[in-house]
Amino acid sequence: MAAADPLSRTFSALADPTRRDIVARLADGDATLSELAEGYPVSVQAVAKHLKVLEDAGLVTRGRDAQRRPAHLEAGVFDLMTKWIERYRRQAEERYRRLDAVLAAMPEPDPSTTDPTMPDPTPPEAGGAR
Repeated sequence: MAAADPLSRTFSALADPTRRDIVARLADGDATLSELAEGYPVSVQAVAKHLKVLEDAGLVTRGRDAQRRPAHLEAGVFDLMTKWIERYRRQAEERYRRLDAVLAAMPEPDPSTTDPTMPDPTPPEAGGAR
């Protein structure tokens, strides 16, 4: 079942390490299918399938330059991913800030009191009984 929304298609396309590597290579500049396929121990057809998944997700477009059809990375799609990730990063940071505040407001434990249910944290004396 193909993912319907653009964000799901993007993350799904990037779930494969070969496709992530193709994206990384295209970040350095446009490349043809045969140029991309040189770096993988799979057939050109297999790389073409990976490229098609990236195209369907909107991460890559294919141009026409005379007889060449270079693949081009569409950086705009990464903006959508970045916004989604950033929203959850901010929420997580806020939760950590609240936890820090709670921990800072907690009184320091009194070392003279011990909880009988907890093991004694002091190490046994050297040369003591076994």
